[in-house]
Formats: sequence, structure tokens, C-alpha cells
Amino acid sequence: MGDNAFFSGKKVLVMGLGLHGGGVGAVEFLVKNGARVTVTDLRTRRVLAPSVKALAKYRSIRWVLGRHREEDFRTADMILKNPGVRRDHPLLRSAERNDTPIMSDVGIFFRLCQGRIIGITGTRSKSTTTWLVWKFLKTKYPRTHYGGNIRRSVLSILPDIKKDDLVVLELSSFQLQDLLYERKSPSVAVLTNIMEDHLNWHRNMREYLDAKRTIFRFQRSDEDLFIHNQDVAVRRLTAHAPSRMHIASMPEALQKTVDEHIGGHFRPAVALALAVGRHFGVRENAMKKVLQQFRGLEGRQEDIGTHQGVHFINDTTATIPDAAIAAITRFRKKAGRGKIILIAGGQDKKLDFRKMAGIAARFVYALILLPGTASKKIKDEMTKIKNGVRPHPYDAASMHTAVREAGRIAERGDYVVLSPGAASFGLFLNEFDRGARFIEAVEKTNKKNAKH
Repeated sequence: MGDNAFFSGKKVLVMGLGLHGGGVGAVEFLVKNGARVTVTDLRTRRVLAPSVKALAKYRSIRWVLGRHREEDFRTADMILKNPGVRRDHPLLRSAERNDTPIMSDVGIFFRLCQGRIIGITGTRSKSTTTWLVWKFLKTKYPRTHYGGNIRRSVLSILPDIKKDDLVVLELSSFQLQDLLYERKSPSVAVLTNIMEDHLNWHRNMREYLDAKRTIFRFQRSDEDLFIHNQDVAVRRLTAHAPSRMHIASMPEALQKTVDEHIGGHFRPAVALALAVGRHFGVRENAMKKVLQQFRGLEGRQEDIGTHQGVHFINDTTATIPDAAIAAITRFRKKAGRGKIILIAGGQDKKLDFRKMAGIAARFVYALILLPGTASKKIKDEMTKIKNGVRPHPYDAASMHTAVREAGRIAERGDYVVLSPGAASFGLFLNEFDRGARFIEAVEKTNKKNAKH
């Protein structure tokens, strides 16, 4: 694949449009480069409405939604699969047997990108690290771009990238598994941490670790890998990395700023971003100024306001138990004499909820659970705790019901925290839709209460 003309006139089947923007960006890229695009997704047009609407101006797109058809895979010149589709899907295997090329957006990006790529992965804090690295680098290098798993399609930014530009990419384990087939790693790699996640998609923890290893696996000896000094799992994973190792630690002078603005659990992310900034010669004062203005990203322990003395926190991106534990711990401290009302649960990713249940039993006054398999596991774990389980879990059929119940319980000084510790599928389009529904329900409930 030499240049974008490679796609001109080719019948390209896009498998999995999705709702995070990556699919939309990929389709736009292909259409603009002359491909004859068919989009297929198991989800219906109604579910995919935001993504379909974003592509409405491209009349040439063929849509096959709510199903996959074998004939589309058989007649395609090439297939571009969504990162969320496993490579061993039967229809993709069949296409491979017919010698149909199977591509990914991140694979195309790494082949065609002229800029220098800084790739960031990990179980948690990827987006925060990516955003901070981008902001730090832009203070010295105006032509710095960002994209990837941070809800910005890699292919939508590709046309703007010139030779010698810097590109900061957040890369998920799904994207890295695709990159494994390309046998490529970014020239600068950042690995934030390693915890259990996505075990409903990856066959086991070993496959998950293999995917994460791609971030540095194909680096040369003169390229760079950044890790944090306190993560034992990361040290173990990177023990035989081929590249130059940089070990980051948090400067004491900035700890208070980080703790107050975004929470102490983000110290490693900030330390890594600072280390990358220094590596590229960014001034300390410039990075300090960015940090002083930073209050965190959307849906990450985001303070969405206070009503009648009750604080409401949107931490919808907490999709694993460790993330929910971080939120419970932080806001228990901030609440002082106030109480924590936790809205949690959802769909299980084959994760362990014992520790989260134990922390909730100790620090949460009221626990409200959204529907899903993870909620059942949380309840089951809490029944096993012998010593004074305080919150009796309340089952809420919807986000509106959950917020209404939280509002009924909460008093001045309390914190109502949405930190699910689980996936959002089933009840919501994705975790950001879940956060939007939370904010909407909070506004409605508070408006109603204000009238009484």
C-alpha cells in the first residue's frame, strides 16, 4: 500500500461502523480516496443513528445494517474491520481463505503516516496521558496531532499530518491486536499500567498481555519506551523490551496540584506525560501551566455540579472494578462527614468484583445497581462479606430511577457518584451515552426537587 490512490475504485467492505467515531472516520477516509464502500454492522440503523447521520452526505455508501451477508464478504476487494471485531470471526476467516485482504484503521494509519508516532496504552489512564502529552508537546511543537481510542479516528486526522509532525495516539488492546499483524510499534511508546480488563473479548489474560506488548514489541534499539516506576506488572511485561527504557516518577512539587485537580490515582499518568514532554525538550514551566489549568477529561471523576449541597460525579469511564475503587476512595476522603451514594454495575467483562464489593461495604452508604451481569456479581460478593455490610444494594431499572433514588437518600455534603466498574452495553449505546443519561437524569431530578 504505497499511497491513498490504492483505494480508488476498490470495493471495500467496512465491517462494524460503531458509535465512537472510528468507523465514521474510516468510511469518510475511504470514500474521499475513491473507494466503493459498503458498510455492514449487526446493529440496526436506529441504534447506529448518530454514526449513520454523520455519513449522510456520502450518497454512494451502500448500507447493510442489522445483519452480515456472506455475499458482501465474498465480493469485496478488501475488508476494513472495526477494532472491536475479532480477526478470527468466521466471515473474516472465510475471506482470508479467498485471499481477500483484511485491514484495520490503525494498520492503514501506521503504513501511511509520515509523522513521528507516540503511542500510549495501558488498562487505565490512557486518555488522560494522551491528552496531557498532546497538550505538553503543542506548547513547543504546534504541529502535534492526537487521535485513536480517545474518540478521534486515526484516519480522520491522517490527511492533515505532514512529514516531521508529531502524532499522539491512544491505542486500545483491540487496536494493538490489529497492529500485531502489521508487525509495527510506535517509535515512542508509553505503557501506563496493567490490570485485568476485556476478558469477555480476549480469550484470556495472556492474549490481553500479548496485545499490550505490541506497543513496544517491534521497536528498534534506538527507540523509546516510557513506564512508571511503581507498576510491577508493567516492569514484568517490559523486562525484555528491545528499546531504550525511561522510568518516570512523579515530582513531589506537583503532587498536590494533581491530587486536588484530578485525583491522586492519576499521578502515574501525569508522571509519564511529564517524562515524554521532557524527552522532547518541552519547558517545565509550560507543562506546569497546563497542569494547573487541567481539571480532567469528560466522564472521568467529572464534577458535574452541586445541588442543595449534594455533589454529583460522573465517572462513567470507570468500566473495571479498579477504576470504581479509585473513585470510592477519592470521594470518601473528599466527603469528610458526608456520605457516598454509589451508582454502579452493568455488564460483566469476566472480571473479579471481590475487592470492589469489599471497598463498597466499608465506604459506601448506599449502593444503587444498574441492570446487568456485573451487578449480580457485585451483589453475590457482598453477601459473602461477614463483617457489617452497610449498604443493602438497591436495584434500579434505569438511570433515571437510579438518580431519583440517589436524590431521595442524599443530604447536604453527600456525594452521588456514578462509577460503574462495569461495561455499559445492553442499557446504553456506550459508556459516554451512559454518562450523558446520568447528567440528564441529574438535571431532571434536581429541577423537579427544586419545585417542591
